[in-house]
Amino acid sequence: MSKFMRDPDLEQLVKELNGSELGVASVLATEAPAFVAHGAAVPAEAVDRWLVRMLQDGATDLHLVAGSAAVMRINGELRFVEDSPVSESLIRALVPATRTLTQELAARGSIDLALSASIDDDSRRGFRFRVNVHLQRGALAAAIRVLPTRIPTLAQLQLPSSLVELTKPSRGLVLVCGPTGCGKSTTMAALVDEINRRDARHIITIEDPLEYDHANRRALVEQIEIGKDAPSYAAALRSALRQDPDVILVGEIRDAETMSMALTAAETGHLILSTLHTTSPAQTIHRIVDMYPAAQQGQIYKQAALSLHAILNQKLVPRFDGRGVAPAVELLLMNHAVRNQIRNAKLEGLANEMVLGKRQGMITFDDSLRALASAGLISADEAMSRANDPDDLRRVM
Repeated sequence: MSKFMRDPDLEQLVKELNGSELGVASVLATEAPAFVAHGAAVPAEAVDRWLVRMLQDGATDLHLVAGSAAVMRINGELRFVEDSPVSESLIRALVPATRTLTQELAARGSIDLALSASIDDDSRRGFRFRVNVHLQRGALAAAIRVLPTRIPTLAQLQLPSSLVELTKPSRGLVLVCGPTGCGKSTTMAALVDEINRRDARHIITIEDPLEYDHANRRALVEQIEIGKDAPSYAAALRSALRQDPDVILVGEIRDAETMSMALTAAETGHLILSTLHTTSPAQTIHRIVDMYPAAQQGQIYKQAALSLHAILNQKLVPRFDGRGVAPAVELLLMNHAVRNQIRNAKLEGLANEMVLGKRQGMITFDDSLRALASAGLISADEAMSRANDPDDLRRVM
């Protein structure tokens, strides 16, 4: 389930579950429809119970820590849902028996996987969950997120319609940025789906794990999962560039090798979509450059100025009606002035360039907050509290 919206299939399931006198038991009983997890180790019943509970309560996220009470995020707020502590065996049950839990945690620090599940009734409705298993203070822990069963559109995500323009170039690097949990992967899926519905292009997605199933529409879509189809993002991207792609989605750029290939690919005729955990365009450029040794950084500023097409930052703001959150965004597009500032490492002026570039389609966070408040999605007080310039925003609202 996206934090932006409720998936229609999940909405219907919530109604069915909450309308049943037997509640969760009716779903888990042997003689009744059962929620069947695929890819998790036994005991499946314990996993089932929590997956159903997430859907029933309308939660976007579930946090499990061995020895502590479970916590759900509902409408953007964390809620403790039970007093009894979570067992370590429950968290172990999330990881398929084919995975070596101890070794992978030691090597990588965490395990990412996608869990699919279905309602065992005539509808055979399927649902997907993204799972991250990790350690905290020596104890097993897991974060589980419900993924939409349908890829949402930009409009359904309440994102500006102008973002569709990010899908039209034949080359360039588009970075979707923001803190963890702000919906970056959902936005990227919506951008890919926009291309898939409109253009006859070859799209390759590289993800860890795969979160959305992109069926071929007008485009040919191939999806590569790290750990199953390729050992790393860098290896997958290197291989993808030999497969005649038009568009490549890289789930996350974590190192200089992957970044170098992404910049070069964008420069040489491919549209590259990826994410970084940054909160402003200036911080994004700094993050790119800081991946490299000091001796290379001057050249990377120049290459970034040439290869970048756009930087989209997003944050989630609580909705006025209490039904989840809405995305506030800022968008930096490349023009002559912006490229010069990046090339010369003069990043302090990028915020002003977004103000000057509004006619070109650039968006500031404050403008986005004003639009959300004007549409009744967030309160005026919420907009003011998050604005970069509250006084200026107050004058125009």
